[in-house]
Amino acid sequence: MDRTSASSGLRRPGVAAALAAAVLFGAGAPAAKLLLGSISPWLLASLLYLGAGVGLSLFRLLSGAARVRLAPREWPWLIGAIAFGGGAAPVLLMWGLTRLPAADTSLLLNAEAVLTALLAWFAFGEGFDRRIAAGMLAIVAGAVVLGWQGPAHLDRVGPALAVLAACLCWAIDNNLTRKVALADASWLACVKGWAAGAVNLAIARAFGAAWPSATGVVAALAVGWLAYGTSLALFIVGLRHLGTARTSAYFSAAPFFGALLSIVLLREPLGVPLLVASALMAVGVWLHLTERHEHEHRHEPIEHEHEHVHDGDEHHQHPHDSPVAPGTRHRHWHRHAPLQHAHTHLPDVHHRHGH
Repeated sequence: MDRTSASSGLRRPGVAAALAAAVLFGAGAPAAKLLLGSISPWLLASLLYLGAGVGLSLFRLLSGAARVRLAPREWPWLIGAIAFGGGAAPVLLMWGLTRLPAADTSLLLNAEAVLTALLAWFAFGEGFDRRIAAGMLAIVAGAVVLGWQGPAHLDRVGPALAVLAACLCWAIDNNLTRKVALADASWLACVKGWAAGAVNLAIARAFGAAWPSATGVVAALAVGWLAYGTSLALFIVGLRHLGTARTSAYFSAAPFFGALLSIVLLREPLGVPLLVASALMAVGVWLHLTERHEHEHRHEPIEHEHEHVHDGDEHHQHPHDSPVAPGTRHRHWHRHAPLQHAHTHLPDVHHRHGH
């Protein structure tokens, strides 16, 4: 694969969104580090999640976003995602975090991307090949190198298992969210932000966390809006176009972007781990960008609602009650007729077939 194929990969729908999500989330780490001096860690987590909910609520209000209608069959997926990612995961992480060194916890948290991919591939039937698996391993290896602070001493099995269980909950959350990824991404991220923020706030108050100054609260909410809310909305757009495993792989580059920003803002040194992690992540991203997956496949009939255009899209050739101008992006409930063809594709919402 040449440079041109990598460039075309960057232009794929969803790739820019997934990488932007990683940049914003990675930038949130050094920004949050600046706030930790005046806000307890768990209260800060709650404010970051609440910032996502508040910020996206304001965005939807000011932009006049349309009311979201989920189909009855989609609600269980969303409720399950919120229960695992916004409810169970923070509690498990909190229990493990209070009993493990930060370095050990940081390394264990890299398991989220691996578990997300494994669930997507083997439990939810998402397609993959050795190239994508190798790219995923390279990106995760880069994240591990970046977070390595010496040998991990996981002599407390219970807390370590709790952190891994939190990673599994977030992995389940990612895969369940993909089931509703056609819904408005800002609304989904907003709902999940409010839910996770409420759970984290309850835990913080239970541990006796004291409220910071008004300036600290506003700063944390602002960081949460961008690094958690906007990042999550972009992550959901990635899920819509790339599938769960590939989006999670791109998102795993977040620590790299956070480290780069830390060098600029916090004047942290540029060390060998960052250089090694950069090389590993570059290889992983290149493998994903240059993927070309093409074969004969069949689309089963399906009905759903999402934004789309008709020009040049063989998947969306349905009738309308009133004329729609060519090239117009529009949203309505529509039906996909059975279709069999061959073309280059990714495991997006219209390509969930077996192999």
